Amino acid sequence: MSERPLRIIHCFRSPVGGIFRHVRDLAEAHAKAGHQVGILCDSTTGGAHEDALFEEVRPHLDLGIVRVPIHRSVGASDAAALWRSYKEIRSLQPDVLHGHGAKGGVLARIAGSALRVNKYRVARLYSPHGGSLHYDRRSLAGSFILRIERLQERLTDALVFVCEYERGTYCAKVGQPIARSELIYNGIEDAEFERVEADPGAADFLYIGMMRDLKGPDFFIEGFAAAEEIAGRRLSALMVGDGPQQRQYEEMTLRMGLGDRVRLLPAMRARKAFALAHVVVIPSRAESMPYIVLEALAAGKPVIATRVGGIPEVLGAASEALVRPDDAEALARLMAEAIADDGWAARTMPDAEGFKSRFAASVMTRHVMQLYRELTAESLVPHGRLRTT
Repeated sequence: MSERPLRIIHCFRSPVGGIFRHVRDLAEAHAKAGHQVGILCDSTTGGAHEDALFEEVRPHLDLGIVRVPIHRSVGASDAAALWRSYKEIRSLQPDVLHGHGAKGGVLARIAGSALRVNKYRVARLYSPHGGSLHYDRRSLAGSFILRIERLQERLTDALVFVCEYERGTYCAKVGQPIARSELIYNGIEDAEFERVEADPGAADFLYIGMMRDLKGPDFFIEGFAAAEEIAGRRLSALMVGDGPQQRQYEEMTLRMGLGDRVRLLPAMRARKAFALAHVVVIPSRAESMPYIVLEALAAGKPVIATRVGGIPEVLGAASEALVRPDDAEALARLMAEAIADDGWAARTMPDAEGFKSRFAASVMTRHVMQLYRELTAESLVPHGRLRTT
């Protein structure tokens, strides 16, 4: 296989949360290895926090940052977004198009296939990151979206799943992959494995993530209120993040009389937030492989989480730190126990060495690059003609 530098473009919709983190990590690592990397994503989402993250990763992006309007819902605007994205991608002449999330997967695979029609070599990859896999296949919308996923496999050189749960869900809802598929766990940088101690006066609990029902902020608030009753004393919590339902959760804390014990703060770096609390609570109703679990464990923070997505693959399927989503009573008992029992974290959190060996960014980026290399080599047959896929 040729070891020449590759031209890689990552396509995704919303530059927030775990997908954005995943792309930034891959882009920075592969740029440092000598490859040319670019990003194509939505121009209508993100705020000051995301703008700062773009500025940090920009020096690593030789192919630049392309931002076009890409809306969450499926609609007529998608045609314009696809055409504009295709023109931008064509001008950058990539070797690899890696789509992340449902909309990113559409852009990367259709644009890549259009390039192939014009005899241009490009590898087309797709990582669902949950996305369309959250849909119920029995619903009208779910049936339509998941059928589209199946049809797009014929435009796909490789599917990349970030956890076993995601791969299993894809098989159950979309079908056994007809394209090549790989399991490559998310990973985090070595510097993030340094312990973060709680500041003096730190809150008991931290919620950090998007302010939307899917991530469970309301569940967190309900569990916190019940945990106070179990503990028999006043507790404290921080909720860090931005999102479309933020005002709703502020009103919920006030309505429940928790306004002086539950503070809401805007999005900030995870490690900064970790210093502001003792225990991290991840109350999601649905996930794929959330980075926040990895970041918190690497920082030495005890974690309480819901038994959804790939979280049990990190904490262990039998972990006492897992609860069913929306079981506020079980969540409250765990929160009260974690804050009262000094030995709780030692009993429930995974072994540090084993955790790092599975979820280091160096492992993730190496395996992804190996896949890119294999796919770009496979796209050629003698005389430089494209292989039919």
